[in-house]
Amino acid sequence: MTQAEIKLCSLLLQEHFGEIVEKIGTYLIRTGSQALRGIASDTGLLLDQVKKALCVLIQHNLVRYQVQRRGCVEYEARCQRVLRILRYPRYIYTAKALYGDTGELLVEELLLHGQLPMSTLVRKVADRLTDTMEDGKAMDYAEVSSTFVRLADTHLVQRCPLVPEPPQNPEGPPPPAPSLVLDEKEMYAVPRLNLVGRGKRRRSCEEEEDGGRRAKRQRQDGESSEPPPDDGIYWQVNIERFHQHFRDQAIVSAVANRMDQTGSEIVRTMLRMSEVTTASGAAHTQPLSSNEIFRSLPAGYNISKQVLDQYLTLLADDPLEFVGKSGDSGGGMYTVNLHKALASLATATLESIVEERFGSRCARIFRLLLRKKHLEQKQVEDFAMIPAKEAKDMLYKMLSENLVSLQEIPKTPDHAPSRTFYLYTVNVASSARMLLHRCYKSVANLMERRQYETKENKRLLEKSQRVEAILASMQATGAEETQLQEIEEMITAPERQQLETLKRNVNKIDACENQVDETIFVLESFIESTVKKP
Repeated sequence: MTQAEIKLCSLLLQEHFGEIVEKIGTYLIRTGSQALRGIASDTGLLLDQVKKALCVLIQHNLVRYQVQRRGCVEYEARCQRVLRILRYPRYIYTAKALYGDTGELLVEELLLHGQLPMSTLVRKVADRLTDTMEDGKAMDYAEVSSTFVRLADTHLVQRCPLVPEPPQNPEGPPPPAPSLVLDEKEMYAVPRLNLVGRGKRRRSCEEEEDGGRRAKRQRQDGESSEPPPDDGIYWQVNIERFHQHFRDQAIVSAVANRMDQTGSEIVRTMLRMSEVTTASGAAHTQPLSSNEIFRSLPAGYNISKQVLDQYLTLLADDPLEFVGKSGDSGGGMYTVNLHKALASLATATLESIVEERFGSRCARIFRLLLRKKHLEQKQVEDFAMIPAKEAKDMLYKMLSENLVSLQEIPKTPDHAPSRTFYLYTVNVASSARMLLHRCYKSVANLMERRQYETKENKRLLEKSQRVEAILASMQATGAEETQLQEIEEMITAPERQQLETLKRNVNKIDACENQVDETIFVLESFIESTVKKP
């Protein structure tokens, strides 16, 4: 991993899990697989602290363990999985857009806890939804369970690997660490639970103090007497499936910008028909006939079969080749070419970055090199219709930034400059990796800036939180309006203005992080598609 990625991982771990977990996670990222005793001695932490931190990291799938040949257990950090923490808000927002507030809270709770049984998750979400409902209503467990089933059916959540049951007559000593087993057929199978009841509202502080011990004792007695029906079956968020959804949305938006809304709806239908059957790293979707696509179009889309065939022909003949004809079936079947679509999206991202940083003329040269592959400097000047001096400066500027590369083709073995062709070209994969590294660095800088802004205004934030807590408690006891106004005046007008400025700056930084992450996703998906075999 690069230093920018390590720094970003460290910031993410510290922000979400604290200093101890961050110290151990960063140590594992830097050093690779390590044993428990080695981690404790090198980090200078207590063995108990290391164990608890590793439990947290394993619970959130940020660290995996493996038994070595000599019998010792080593722990290894999952660096790419740590970087996915940056995308958690996007996962939650997507679940909200697809399945409403219930889906949003289900995914949020799973990301917050790492792994949870379905029964526990449903109760937590029902209680949270009940707190937000008015008129004393309560959320039904069955309604939350149905949303969870829909999440599992679309593979947005999946089962975690389980520890197999030990044999009745074990031979030899038990292994130093359990080996987890996952049955792919049962990965999305939801257990049949008869969850009857409704969510409960949170009690006030006084009620919690009075009845806390009694409720805890009852809960412990209930757990000890009768385990939940899905005991041992844990669920987690399927990040790969969310990434597949993001990729499909990007492809649909690109088709809408290039063609029209009808063409994008056709591509959306094709992607939706094969979203569960197509693997995340597949080069193209499953072949679909025009009749199947026509039957699966949304009910409100009134287009004839003839118009659909015309759109499919236009999409297949488009130079970007987002949609192609399947060669195995004589050309009557259509597929969405995922790898070519990702390459086009990455190329468009590179073009926009070049235009933003160096201007439209540099972007014209960059697009020319992408189209023509290899060109000499004189050819670039002629084709781009740019004066020689300006074209030379622009090429050298992009060459120094590693956006274009120079390839030497000698006529003679001595590589004499007078007898050598110098061809400019664009290596899209190399440029994407370089820009991806810069994106990681940008996000790390944004996170540090947000932490700095928060630290500089720490005293004011604490004061604001105290005033808000006092106001809430006084409103609950039915205080008069004049008393509430006196409490509000504890924060002066300049302090309120300072708080507004801080809030605005933090919101801007958060929006920048999300926008950079969208670029990171496009570049990462393209690079992975070039590495994985179709």
